[in-house]
Amino acid sequence: MQQHGEKAFWDWFQANDERLYNFERDQEHTFDLLQSELRKVDKNLTFEFGPIENGRREFIISADGIREAFPKVESLYAAAPALPRWKVVKYRPRREPMDIALGDVRVDCHAVVVDLEPRGDKMDLTMYLPGYSGRTQDMYKGVAFLFLDQALGEYDVETRVGYIELKARDEAPPRALPLAQLPTAFDKLLKPN
Repeated sequence: MQQHGEKAFWDWFQANDERLYNFERDQEHTFDLLQSELRKVDKNLTFEFGPIENGRREFIISADGIREAFPKVESLYAAAPALPRWKVVKYRPRREPMDIALGDVRVDCHAVVVDLEPRGDKMDLTMYLPGYSGRTQDMYKGVAFLFLDQALGEYDVETRVGYIELKARDEAPPRALPLAQLPTAFDKLLKPN
């Protein structure tokens, strides 16, 4: 049985379909309204929109990498009504990695390499990032998780990745793989649950 918060959210979403579908007309205000409605369901939920393709737009419901919010992502997704102009997606999906700028840190995705180490039903990762040092650890941690969400998708990062270590790019061993190759290697080494 769906909870009132989920029904209220989707009622609001349908009532604001035109504004959401064409969010570019007033992006900041529209995003503020949408985030406010999502927080009524769970304070950790967030969202992304995809581009319009064939008259439809993706609406991605995300737990923002917070595992405790996964049940709310699932229940909100399950409560979604049929929406002709929307494709509702749960969790940030895998995407082609893109460069990331976060605060004063900008990292070229092509300069990032990753070393993988299977450990039971999880995969430990060491990410080698240009410009990383112990002093810049906090900012680079955010960048690393954004790269992982892009490459592996939010669900796999939270459920199938174990330990994550960050190191400077010049410390990378020869076996480290470019970030773009991470999804294939990850899936090959760690069979799906």
